[in-house]
Amino acid sequence: MIGIWGPSGIGKSTIARSLFSQHSPDFQLSVFMENIKREYPRPCFDRYSAQLQLQKKFLSLILNQNDVAIHHLGVAQDRLKNKKVLVVLDDVDHSAQLDALAKVPSWFGPGSRIIVTTQDKKILNAHRINHIYEVGFPHDDEALEIFCINAFGQKSPYDGFRNLAREVTRLVGKLPLGLSVMGSYFKGLSKEVWERELPRLRTRLDGETESILKFSYDALCDEDQALFLHIACFFNGERIDKVEEFLAEKFVAVEGRLRVLAEKSLISVDSEGYIRMHDLLARLGREIVRKQSPNEPGQRQFLVDDGDIRQVLRDDTLGSRSVIGIKFELGKKELKISDGAFERMSNVQFLRLDSDLFDHILLVRTNSQYILESVNCLPREVRLLHWSTFPMTCLPSDFNPELLMEIKMRCSNLEKLWEGNKTIRNLKWMDLSYSKYLKELPNLSTATNLRELDLDICSSLVELPSSIGNLTNLKKLNLELCSSLMELPSSIGNMTNLENLNLSGCSSLVELPSSIGNMTNLKELDLSECSSLVELTFGNMTNLKDLDLNGCSSLVEISSSIGNMTNLLRSSIGNLTNLENLDLKGCSSLVELPSSIGNLHNLKQLNLGNCSKLMSLPVNINMKSLDELHLRDCSSLKSFPEISTNIGVLKLNGTAIEEIPQPIRSWSRLERLHMSYSENLGKSQHAFDLITELHLSDTRIQEVAPWVKEMSRLHKLVTKGCTKLVSLPQLPHSLEFMHVENCESLERLDCSFYRTKLSDLCFVNCLKLNREAVDLILKTSTKGWVIFPGETVPAYFSYRATGSSVSMKLNGFDTRFPTSLRFKACILLVTNPDDVEPAAWYRSDISYCINGKLRDVGRSFYIRFIFTHDLYYPLCPRSEHLVVIEFEETVTSPELVFEFRFKKENWEIKECGLRPLESLALSC
Repeated sequence: MIGIWGPSGIGKSTIARSLFSQHSPDFQLSVFMENIKREYPRPCFDRYSAQLQLQKKFLSLILNQNDVAIHHLGVAQDRLKNKKVLVVLDDVDHSAQLDALAKVPSWFGPGSRIIVTTQDKKILNAHRINHIYEVGFPHDDEALEIFCINAFGQKSPYDGFRNLAREVTRLVGKLPLGLSVMGSYFKGLSKEVWERELPRLRTRLDGETESILKFSYDALCDEDQALFLHIACFFNGERIDKVEEFLAEKFVAVEGRLRVLAEKSLISVDSEGYIRMHDLLARLGREIVRKQSPNEPGQRQFLVDDGDIRQVLRDDTLGSRSVIGIKFELGKKELKISDGAFERMSNVQFLRLDSDLFDHILLVRTNSQYILESVNCLPREVRLLHWSTFPMTCLPSDFNPELLMEIKMRCSNLEKLWEGNKTIRNLKWMDLSYSKYLKELPNLSTATNLRELDLDICSSLVELPSSIGNLTNLKKLNLELCSSLMELPSSIGNMTNLENLNLSGCSSLVELPSSIGNMTNLKELDLSECSSLVELTFGNMTNLKDLDLNGCSSLVEISSSIGNMTNLLRSSIGNLTNLENLDLKGCSSLVELPSSIGNLHNLKQLNLGNCSKLMSLPVNINMKSLDELHLRDCSSLKSFPEISTNIGVLKLNGTAIEEIPQPIRSWSRLERLHMSYSENLGKSQHAFDLITELHLSDTRIQEVAPWVKEMSRLHKLVTKGCTKLVSLPQLPHSLEFMHVENCESLERLDCSFYRTKLSDLCFVNCLKLNREAVDLILKTSTKGWVIFPGETVPAYFSYRATGSSVSMKLNGFDTRFPTSLRFKACILLVTNPDDVEPAAWYRSDISYCINGKLRDVGRSFYIRFIFTHDLYYPLCPRSEHLVVIEFEETVTSPELVFEFRFKKENWEIKECGLRPLESLALSC
């Protein structure tokens, strides 16, 4: 991992993008995630939810797949650990962002490179990124080059312009952003104009960044200046197509004016179509607006300062018709809104009371954000209305949404939007997600221009209005986890332009209307966890690419359930010729698949995991594009036919298959093969050469055959519930992950871990492990994470203490600080004796800090999460267990205090210990 660090405007993103453009062709997958700190909105429940959203976006971009399913943060590792990737994470400002996107290098395959740009070096240090490039200010010649590239399109000035270019560069200073902006200002101007402008430059530019940037702003025409302020104060980071629509009536030829701002380096538009304005330019714009009325914020065009907004909203007399936009980030600061706050601000067109920063995620759990009983009115001119955690059950009765183009009221207390019927013909985007009290939608008859409707987790919503059929321009409908929704109106089939329909988790939904088959443009259909869905009826959905039926446990027969994609009631599933992903995981009533599934020539992933009644797969088919086939825990499946020769990932663990299937022995593309342990595996050399993951769960097994050591590609060994297993043999050096759980007779380990690649070693509830086994674990496991039963911290750890902290002092250590040292730590976790069944926990529940007990705020204080393989695999110890971790730390002082922390309330840290792995003079 590589860090690029420096101040705002210095060129960090430019360097990262250049590296990305130059090297991305050398990697299997690559992604450049821009402006992370500002661009990715987070849900308002908790940090974990925000991280899930961020990782979902990341995987969608790098895999080039829409709506990737993310249920835990281990998905990125699972999908990318065998891929060589190039990832650029641009403008990171919080360690939680890195935790979600690139927690450790082992998340990615060998040869991967992760580049992080940030203004905060502490984030890089805390994430153990040791390769840090500090971007300094350019030298004089480099500064001239930057200016010339923007002014002349080349690295040197035109003939006759050298002295002029050097003079302008000297006046501008060395900040690359300022050089780019001023170069764009002079681009295409004659020498006479340059000479005429120089005296004004000498007067106006004082070397300060603000004056440099404002010079270019002042050169804009009035209309372009106004557009600049709209973006700086309100639309920075917004999709350009939305901005063009919001401002189409306010600015003539708004598309052309946006191009002018881009040509002058005042904005840019990224590859995904989002407008980007640099922080320094946005700050300039906000300051220009503030100076419109320094002492009376209610007279300004935009309100963006938290203090000014709180002042204006709590006092009815301070607002005015001058205000057209209000942008406030709801957080821990109290916001009092008077009943008539918007009466005097009747011209407000853009209102954002949002929560999208990590520090503001706990909004829903607090009740001090609002002092508000009711709002008598909302602005008559409002086009954009965002109001997270809106506290009322209904919008004001006199609210007129006729001009409204976007409404976003996530996590609200709304039970209904408004009373009666209202005209909403201009509405294009509606988001009421997480509004758990919402019981009904308004009449949508006039919402013919609506494009996106998000009702995610509206758990009280029982039905949709029949008028939803009028949404003929709708592209995306999200009804995920609308758990009370029992049926869909037949008129939903009129939405022929719909491309994405998400019904995941609609557990009360019994059937889909037959009219759904009219959605000929549908590309993605998610019916996962629709556990009451018995039968499906489809029509001519030949454009469908992703079909998710994961957890549809009531589906009985795939032929009649998948239905009618062009008369697809039985065997014509093969007409889904564009389908790429088919997820049938957990369809526990499914017995067989139709042979016509072989016609899905574009299918890449097929998941049949936990289809416990599935007895066979179709024979004599060739799914030539199939890359991943998951058959885990299909316990009735006894044979595996030839269905493709191009599979890269095959999961057969938990099936009744006991030998390497004949068809796969010659597959050239097979990278990962998961199987369950069987004595028959040892009879074939193919088992040694092909299996990468081996599972043992047979209660009759007393010992594991020694031939397991010969499995040269085995990287994961899972042994669960083998109650008679007494010992484990020598293991292959390729092993990376070993999980042994509930093997209550296990005593001996006839192996060592010196030469393995193990980063995760678990012996959960293996209560009979002897002392030799424990010593072996402690002394030969040299990487990552270990857990095993124990009642006290072993003497192997030189420094032990009761409780959760231990201290040491470095004596005679002849090295300058900071320096990097390696340690091995141990904590004893005990459960509350009153708990009959201790709660499961995850590796991420443990963290530690260094020098955390020192109250001097100037000292280094930071918390680091323990990074491990399979981080989100649940652990279920039933008694005291010891956790051992090995890590490298940047030590900033000879006096060290390590404090360990554990999130679960019903567990506590009883003891802890530390062992330095370098030869140092140490004392307690």
